[in-house]
Amino acid sequence: MASERSAARQAPSAADLGLADAAAAIASGRLRSTELVDACLERIAARDGDIGAFAALDPAFAMEQAERADRWRATGNGIGPLHGVPVAVKDVIDTAGLATEYGSPIFTGRRPAKDAFAVAALRAAGAVIIGKTVSTELALLTPSAVRNPVAAGHSPGGSSAGSAAAVASHMVPAALGTQTAGSVLRPASYCGVYGFKPTFGMISRRGVLMQSHTLDTLGMLTRSIADAALLTDCLAVHDPDDNVSAPASRPRLAEIVSAEPPAPPLFAFVKTPPWADADPRMHEAYGELVDTLGNGVVEEIEAPLLADVIEWQRVVQLAENAAYYGPLLDQYPDQLSSGLRERLTLGASVPVRQYLEAYNSREAGYAAVSRLFDRYTAILTPASPGPAPRLEEGITGSPIFNGLWTYLGMPAISLPLLEVDGLPLGVQLVGPRHDDGRLLRTARWLERHLETSMG
Repeated sequence: MASERSAARQAPSAADLGLADAAAAIASGRLRSTELVDACLERIAARDGDIGAFAALDPAFAMEQAERADRWRATGNGIGPLHGVPVAVKDVIDTAGLATEYGSPIFTGRRPAKDAFAVAALRAAGAVIIGKTVSTELALLTPSAVRNPVAAGHSPGGSSAGSAAAVASHMVPAALGTQTAGSVLRPASYCGVYGFKPTFGMISRRGVLMQSHTLDTLGMLTRSIADAALLTDCLAVHDPDDNVSAPASRPRLAEIVSAEPPAPPLFAFVKTPPWADADPRMHEAYGELVDTLGNGVVEEIEAPLLADVIEWQRVVQLAENAAYYGPLLDQYPDQLSSGLRERLTLGASVPVRQYLEAYNSREAGYAAVSRLFDRYTAILTPASPGPAPRLEEGITGSPIFNGLWTYLGMPAISLPLLEVDGLPLGVQLVGPRHDDGRLLRTARWLERHLETSMG
């Protein structure tokens, strides 16, 4: 994979450890948190000047957290599953002690007094909050200054681009992101890392910038499926103050992922309506993937309803963006980009009836799509319309292949399995709601199956 080749050109470092391996090394005493955090800070100092993934970084604060973690472990006390491991957090998620500015000059200098629920869960698991990663303006589509570390001259995606770039360049083992349409999965596809968006409501959104109460979902960027499972296990805690938080026990995803499927998976290859307008190189790559998997593993199917789902997602996001960000447009128009001003104006013009129809169609739409899982283990579909666009195009790429699944609240993962002209291209798998463990286990099976098939 592209990210691995990039890392291979760097001197070996503890910073190259994935999340689960780093946690295991610290738990066993083979590695100290201070050694790991120091290695990550060295990598950030060496690389982030060219990449620009971090919006806020306090090395002294990071090392202070690591020193506390080492002292705690040395006393023989019990430790959490992420004890001493650094994790980065997108700059729309509140962190006590570090600025959270939402990628907007309107919020310059904002320092929350309290952690977001998800950040508190990270700390409870023992993680070190190493810094804040760059978000696009208010987590929407205006490009940030982040550079793609594995595809020079190309976009890293939006709006969790800073998190994807930080993980891809091995500056940190894992990072939190958010997704309202495709802001976890698309950067993962472009940067050659794993992006996981769990079932809607699995991770609390309290303390996270809200742009759409119907769609906003926390997700993560990692360097393996196992790392995504471990991180989700630590974050999936019921929050009674988030009205969409799932009232369920911890999901034990790491345990499920490590097991073998009871039967070989069967994939439904769904091109979705935007396929015809996507990059022909992506068409070719997916054609080769489907041929490699072969009959008995994947079947191409049609799902006409998805055109409606794509439109419902667009309407809901536009209207709710305008509802949440409208006051900013009224008060600070000169501090918003022209693209965002246009988007909020368009969102404000969405008829109430159209919004309510789109909003109220979600459950019926999900019921129709979920029938696929009577036969298929997972949906296989593109993670992006093609490889990352060039920076001079001034775009972060389209979320058209992701937003429909976000609208339906379904778990989805982007796997860095393909390349086009040397550029990463993700493969997206989608599963039924609240079956995140089986989705990740299926993703692991697919990854291993392809490794065996391709030698």
